[in-house]
Amino acid sequence: MTEEKKKALLALKTCRGQIEGIIKMIEEERYCIDISNQILAAQSMLKRANKLILAGHMHSCMRTAMENNEDIDQKTKELEDIISKLIN
Repeated sequence: MTEEKKKALLALKTCRGQIEGIIKMIEEERYCIDISNQILAAQSMLKRANKLILAGHMHSCMRTAMENNEDIDQKTKELEDIISKLIN
């Protein structure tokens, strides 16, 4: 497992804990602004995990495709598509 994937996994596990905490906050009818802040924190952690996964993709999958003379246009298109989703 790459270093990026290890870090992404840790971020996702942290996010899972945050989401469980958010669910408990809602069940306990905690203050809405506090809940919203926790949701924002979880979203931030998901974004961090995604960034790490994409960095790993560029460092490994893209590099391997170039070294093996694979269809780099397809790999580039995949990245363009996911970046488009991220910025919309």
